[in-house]
Amino acid sequence: MTDVAEARRFYAALLARQAGAQDPRIETAFATVPRETFLGRGPWPIIAGSATVMTPSADPAYLYRNMLVALDPEKGINNGEPLLHAMWMARVAPRPGETVCHIGAGTGYYSALLSLLVSPGGAVTACEIEPSLAVRAARNLAPYANVKVVHGDATVLDLPASDVVYVNAGVAAPPLSWLDALKPGGRLVFPWRPTDAVGLAMLVTRTGTGFACEAFMRSWFIPCAGAADAGGATLLPTRETARAIRSLRLSRDGLPDDSAVAIFDDVWFSSSGLE
Repeated sequence: MTDVAEARRFYAALLARQAGAQDPRIETAFATVPRETFLGRGPWPIIAGSATVMTPSADPAYLYRNMLVALDPEKGINNGEPLLHAMWMARVAPRPGETVCHIGAGTGYYSALLSLLVSPGGAVTACEIEPSLAVRAARNLAPYANVKVVHGDATVLDLPASDVVYVNAGVAAPPLSWLDALKPGGRLVFPWRPTDAVGLAMLVTRTGTGFACEAFMRSWFIPCAGAADAGGATLLPTRETARAIRSLRLSRDGLPDDSAVAIFDDVWFSSSGLE
């Protein structure tokens, strides 16, 4: 196999170019953080469609490809595809000095990458609901002084005031606490899964007049405990109407109007932009 550091650098260069990342720090972050540190001892189980294939050996160079690595096969928890995260990071654009809340941190690999993107001066709170994964994340992220690991349900935790809320579990509608945590100009990125037919990555930006919102790519994640149930919705989107969304509105600020695409108890999605 190729030298691991060289394989990591090549992997990072490919990801950055495929993601269209304009910030060179994204490539640097992927070239710096050793993925194998966050995945336990090899060989590693690689997700290939509906099958799982073990790497031929414990050579870490096998990990520097755009592929899912199983963390907890019984629960369907994986270390997600690096290209997806490179694309998300390019879109949400964490900057030095900013504060990030990472929900669904797993064993911490993407938290580590985010920590580099907000350095110097920034901080990451890595939230993980699964006890065993939270323990592993705390151990893996110990060398990253600007990361704090929190074990708990992020739908009920008091989140820190954040420039970026980065969510790695599928939600029907974002909890109000996530939106309230956003600072002015803050960005929330999450996998929207209001129905089985709709799976989109959504970027919400807090502006001076509300929350701008756009769908920017397809995205599928395991459900987020506490936020995946769309049972209380009074209007659900289709694949076509979901892509027409331009803003997210809070029910406490006003009732849905004719522009509504999806309506939940606390929030609704609109095809109208902000004034």
